[in-house]
Amino acid sequence: MHSFVYNGQPSRVVFGCGAIQHLEREVDVLGAQRVLVLCTPEQLPLAEQIADILGNRAGGIFPRAQMHVPMETAREARDFAQRQGADCAIAVGGGSTTGLGKAIALDSGLPILAIPTTYAGSEMTPIYGLTEGGLKKTGRDARVLPKTVIYDPELTTSLPLHISITSAMNAIAHAAEGLYAQDRNPVMSLMAREGIAALTNAIPALHRNAVDLQARSRALYGAWLCGTVLGNVGMALHHKLCHTLGGSFNLPHADVHTVILPHALAFNARYVPEAMEEISRAMQGDAHQSGGKFAPSALFDLAQAHGAPVALRDIGMQEHDLDQATDIAVSNPYSNPRPIGKAQRAQVRLLLQHAFEGHRPEPTDDLD
Repeated sequence: MHSFVYNGQPSRVVFGCGAIQHLEREVDVLGAQRVLVLCTPEQLPLAEQIADILGNRAGGIFPRAQMHVPMETAREARDFAQRQGADCAIAVGGGSTTGLGKAIALDSGLPILAIPTTYAGSEMTPIYGLTEGGLKKTGRDARVLPKTVIYDPELTTSLPLHISITSAMNAIAHAAEGLYAQDRNPVMSLMAREGIAALTNAIPALHRNAVDLQARSRALYGAWLCGTVLGNVGMALHHKLCHTLGGSFNLPHADVHTVILPHALAFNARYVPEAMEEISRAMQGDAHQSGGKFAPSALFDLAQAHGAPVALRDIGMQEHDLDQATDIAVSNPYSNPRPIGKAQRAQVRLLLQHAFEGHRPEPTDDLD
């Protein structure tokens, strides 16, 4: 067993169908008196329900969260929170809303209570991201980790099937990279395997019945585990490429994670064979049988079989932008088991070409 350091992240998790009924209690635990509710425009009705539950403690709704957290939106939300005298922010929705809450907390230290309605996992991490001038910059800061997370599977039943599948694939990516992170540890590896198993079980069940509460619960449970992994260990090539493609080319967050994941894993596969085996084993015995397949192929098949995109060209990427995306990714790479600096530009560019075309990764593929 390799040497490791484990440092648990302090957060409170309330999980279960109907858990939203505990909202007032959880606000009391935080000692908040003036609560700002954050959401995207699409989530405004749910945000209004949250505000109604809070009654006179609701300090207004900011319904303009956006994908990849543009800096101008973050500044607008910070100013709004200050004008309202907020002493707590509730982020209801997906990663975009949680990210906006983090942007507010980064400057003000305002505590966040997250109510996820997707499987993004951002609510379990001290990682923030802001996009400015066409570049997405990420960082880690303990101030942005939500103090409390309320996971209520009933709040996810209205999530469209397409987004449910891609959001689940996004969560799997957190766990998959966690299995070969430079700072991995046995606790996070256990969570990663369990998270992958829960999500690969939930995806086919959701595809059969999008309002199946058992499947929704498994998916949200998996998202919690995978988000916890992301919050405790480092990111690698997959996340670097997704941050680049999302922040610089405004591609949909969960879709780009779904497309890139099999290719980033294939790129690293021969450098981390044990992690590939762990992913494959985690997928076995569930509703989707990997049958011991090459893990990148199994994940590609999982996405494709359930209607998720598998090609960058199908989610808005232009082929002529692949060179620029490659240059951005290799100019400031994340730690990765296989080198991904400027000397490896050609290999990373070929990876993106395969992802653009929707090529199914095979063990025999050679990017050298």
